[in-house]
Amino acid sequence: MKKTIAIIATLLLAFAAVAQTLTVTSGGSTYAYSASQLTSSSPVTFTNGTLMNVGSESFSISDVTSAVITMTSTPSEDVENNTVNIVYSGSTATVTAASNVSDYVSATVSGAHVVITQSNTDAVDGEEITYVLSGSTTDGSLTLGGSYKCTVSLAGLTMTNPSGAAINITNSKRIQLSARKGTTNTLTDGTGGSQKACVYSKGQLQLQGNGTLNVTGSTKHGIKSGDYISVKNLTLNITSAVGDGINCEEYFLMKSGTVTIAGVGDDGIQCDLGGDSSTGETADHEDEDSGNVYLEGGTLSVDATEAASKGIKAEGDVRISDGTITVKSTGTAAWDSDDSEVKGSTCISADGNMTIAGGTLTLTNSGAGGKGIKSDGTLTIADNANLTVATTGQIAYCSSSSNTTVRSTTSSSTVERLSDNLKASPKGIKSDGALTITGGAVNVSASYHEGIESKSTLDISGGYVYSASSDDAVNSSGNMTISGGYVMANSSGNDGIDANGNLYIQGGTVVAISTSSPEVALDANTEGGYKLYITGGNVIAIGGLESGASVTGTAYQVSSYSKGTWYGLNDASGSPVTAFKIPSNNRMGSGMVVYSSTGTPTLSAGVTGSGTSYWNGYGYSSFSGGSSVSLSTYTGGNGGMGGGGNQPGGPGHGGR
Repeated sequence: MKKTIAIIATLLLAFAAVAQTLTVTSGGSTYAYSASQLTSSSPVTFTNGTLMNVGSESFSISDVTSAVITMTSTPSEDVENNTVNIVYSGSTATVTAASNVSDYVSATVSGAHVVITQSNTDAVDGEEITYVLSGSTTDGSLTLGGSYKCTVSLAGLTMTNPSGAAINITNSKRIQLSARKGTTNTLTDGTGGSQKACVYSKGQLQLQGNGTLNVTGSTKHGIKSGDYISVKNLTLNITSAVGDGINCEEYFLMKSGTVTIAGVGDDGIQCDLGGDSSTGETADHEDEDSGNVYLEGGTLSVDATEAASKGIKAEGDVRISDGTITVKSTGTAAWDSDDSEVKGSTCISADGNMTIAGGTLTLTNSGAGGKGIKSDGTLTIADNANLTVATTGQIAYCSSSSNTTVRSTTSSSTVERLSDNLKASPKGIKSDGALTITGGAVNVSASYHEGIESKSTLDISGGYVYSASSDDAVNSSGNMTISGGYVMANSSGNDGIDANGNLYIQGGTVVAISTSSPEVALDANTEGGYKLYITGGNVIAIGGLESGASVTGTAYQVSSYSKGTWYGLNDASGSPVTAFKIPSNNRMGSGMVVYSSTGTPTLSAGVTGSGTSYWNGYGYSSFSGGSSVSLSTYTGGNGGMGGGGNQPGGPGHGGR
């Protein structure tokens, strides 16, 4: 003991003479003190020959493994103020705390497993502590506890914990997890623990930095927070996860950066309510518990493969204002025993409302019963939204609640007598509440069911909308109103546009294409006492009008037309309205009705489109050339245009 004290005393004499940095290693932790902090008024002292006191820190001499003088002219280059350096090296880890925060940091090191407990940092120049992690280990971790905000900065870290979470933050305060610029950091957990994620935070988790973070979740989720998660600037790759790629509560916010999620066993991103009821969105998200997902920028790519999984799932609302978002879903449908129903996969799903006001979205779903977008509340598409949705999966169904083997079929008639809980229909866009489109560009294709569907009302007042479907291209359970925008509804197996209430066309430019009778281009539920009203806009109805339609002004009909041909429509003044091409894969219904609220329109065949392109390449804002097409007064009266070929005939059919 006397020898140990003598050695330490000799070191301290050298320290005083050189006036540089004292580094003390005790119990696996390392503490650094600059000479300016150890003066005659605050010296290193000893108590009873068993304790060494450095500032306000006391060390048991029997635990001190080294006390080293570092002779540098700038001590802050070793450990910056407010910083704790944690360096992993194989089976060991070294913790070095700046002396101005050492009083607030307690560290325990076992091999390369580091446990930090942080206490009050109010006195640290008003700054929070930053933990800088670097190095490499195949058997290490960081557990961080306490009750104060801090930053975990990844500075080139490769870490695997075979028995638990790689980073486990039990601190319930806001934590910034940052990847330093120019660094690549890789975190992996093992299958030997019961951890909730490879990276877990009990409190608010802000993922940021200009570096790269790769995460593998071998037991459950990739990243999990018991509070909100936000992403800014970071390049984040969830390479695989047994559960969700990202799982959080209260809300999820992506402002910028690049996030790629693949190889997950459940949802790509899932956000749940933290409590029993929602606060809704709050100012600056202060104290918010909404279950909402906010996508405001950056690049997000999700590849979801699990049965009935969701690429992005919100227990609250989904609000998208910017960014490039790509979601690919290949998961098939599955029987949900808890809800006793067949459920398909969905690219983006909201239990609440959904608003898409900006961004470029590409959503593809090839699973049976799969959907591109599903909103249990209202759905609004507006402003600068650029949305492309494609579903190619078949209809999924079970024979009964006692025979829950999920099958698939391309025929609606196979499942039409089954109750709703026994089937899942693949749809491009589905909203259980009102669906409103006021702007943007929407391109939808659905191979085996409706393209765009609202289980309530549907209103289009702006934007460019294209929907191609084997069933109704655009469908609503309630009234439908088109008052503006450009709409092409192309059905290869049913009605172009079908409202199971009244269908109002009051403005805009509409091209609706149906299959042969009894289907019609524009369909309202006459059997239910509803009607088709055309009072404005410009309309091309290939397949005729619903029986009993009310048309303000004069409609015209075309005796002959063909698929794959470009047509140009001028209004009564001769100004171009639109150029459009009838898709070659369509089984066209009988009769073409042409209408313009400005008076007598003109139609040309074989035109060359120019200007703005829309409708997935089937429309142009202007055109030139072509030859005139003969128009005659619509003879269907207020009836439909049934029959075969291109000849006028009997009535159409009611909405279904």
